[in-house]
Amino acid sequence: MYRCLLLLALTVVGTSLVYAQPTPTDPRLSDMDSLLAKLLDDYHVAGFSVAVVHKDRVVYAKGFGYRDYEKQLPATPNTLYAIGSSTKAFTAALLGKLFGDSLSLDDKVTEHLPALHFKDGREADVTVRDLMTHRTGLSRYDFSWYVFNSDARDSLLRRVAYMEPNAALREKWQYNNFMYLAQGMIAERMTGKTWEENIKNRFFTPLGMSRSNFDVNEMAADADAAAGYTVTEADAIEKMPYFEIRGMGPAGSINSSVLEMANWLQLWIDGGAYGGKRLIPRDFVGEAASSQMVMAGGLPTKHKDVHLANYGLGWMISSYRGHYRVEHGGNIDGFTASTCFFPVDGLGIVVLSNQNHSAVPAIARNLIADRWFGLPFIDWNERGVEKDTTAVDTTEQVDLAQIKGTRPAHGLSDYAGTYTNPAYGTFVVRVANDTLQTALGKERAWLSHYHYDVFEMREIGEDGRADTTAGGMKINFRTGLDGQVLSASMTMDDPSGNPVEFKRKLIAVEITPAQLQAYVGKYIVSGMTISITVKDGVLFMDVPGQTNYETVAQGNHNFKLKALNGFSIRFEMDEGATQASTMYAIQPNGTFKATRADN
Repeated sequence: MYRCLLLLALTVVGTSLVYAQPTPTDPRLSDMDSLLAKLLDDYHVAGFSVAVVHKDRVVYAKGFGYRDYEKQLPATPNTLYAIGSSTKAFTAALLGKLFGDSLSLDDKVTEHLPALHFKDGREADVTVRDLMTHRTGLSRYDFSWYVFNSDARDSLLRRVAYMEPNAALREKWQYNNFMYLAQGMIAERMTGKTWEENIKNRFFTPLGMSRSNFDVNEMAADADAAAGYTVTEADAIEKMPYFEIRGMGPAGSINSSVLEMANWLQLWIDGGAYGGKRLIPRDFVGEAASSQMVMAGGLPTKHKDVHLANYGLGWMISSYRGHYRVEHGGNIDGFTASTCFFPVDGLGIVVLSNQNHSAVPAIARNLIADRWFGLPFIDWNERGVEKDTTAVDTTEQVDLAQIKGTRPAHGLSDYAGTYTNPAYGTFVVRVANDTLQTALGKERAWLSHYHYDVFEMREIGEDGRADTTAGGMKINFRTGLDGQVLSASMTMDDPSGNPVEFKRKLIAVEITPAQLQAYVGKYIVSGMTISITVKDGVLFMDVPGQTNYETVAQGNHNFKLKALNGFSIRFEMDEGATQASTMYAIQPNGTFKATRADN
């Protein structure tokens, strides 16, 4: 059953809607409504909700603005939002609970997840703690899961083996969502249950988080769920579709309300216990809320009492105006979150917003903390919305990098195909309505010719209309020595800064067993005998002293070598013959004729 939503206070402040939960407000926060409501207009945010916990009770819980901007449905303390990476503390705590006293977070990860491999084999030295603290030496690679999204966790994990580490193990802090995917998979392997089942059974149920969930479709079906929004360059509030993050769930798929997240914060404030029941080992709570890895220098800048930037276990550690703060934010399409607690002061604050990459949760958090602690007033809002008075140049800009008057080297159909990179994933280019079209994750696009074999992606909207504005991601197609399109490259988030190459997959033409048998035999070239065999419907070329090369049938007696770019073989059939008489080995350094040995 959903909690009963009683509208006890509905106050309009300017154009701002404030919805209060029937929770007594602590006198220290009695005048917060107007301060927080002002954020709605200043940041053009559709809505946000706030809950404040002191020790074991909620002392403030309100919603501001709208959970659904178009329908003018108010945001409430019970409104569900996507919390993004605030999920990570749940995943880390799950392992803390499962490991308990018998296992160590300093165990090698290979003991608990043999499927995790790094490109240089460093998994032999990586510990579970290294996964939790973002110090494996692997950078974000977020394009891999965000653009090339997959529901299959094992498939996503396999990509790690092809990602290039850019730092030594424990050398520096680098945020990486894949390492939290790995932790979720460790929990699945230990329990035989999904990560979602574990989180629900071990945290949601005992904490009374009955409406919290992991699926945007389930959230959308809730009567009090927020839609996601972004702000355009013209400061218009624009709806964003939900992002389904099921595969990478342990890194950020939880949807919740501030009131249910308030229970989560009470658990941490009380050292891992809730309602008299211990849910997280006390020792783990201490470690999780302690500095495990330096994130950055953390020196004070403008505010001398705001400093320190370290990472715990699923939490970020800082010193905020003389108070020890443990916090983690979250961002996913249309939503921004901030979840924090001050363990020494017994204070917890959660702010959830339905605005993409919003500053509002952090500003609201600071304003609340300052008021609670009785600190000298800092207008975080005023500083956050300082306007850039520089006039915007609306003159159409000339792209000086584009070389005019060039043409593609191929017909459009030659670029069509499937392109894959083992660290990222796969995308397909096809011809439709006399244009090239593709889809990267949920984004559909048509490819506009830029210059030579470079094309520019232009988004196709949900209404089927194509964006004609220049400036999209560019795809550079590369031609092999055989004149065929070999690969496509795009600039992504590879730590080297180099474009990421996606190789064009060879599509096999179906050939009957009888046709394949026509090529089987031995062929001689320059005194060397090459054997052609067939196994399981695939033709192989065995070269002495090398290997038995698998081929991919291309039709018309042509086969490409699967493992070697630019290498192929072609057979010649005499008129009326049932067997090939000649084989041509076509390679970058020339074409070599081989004659059937029994001719």
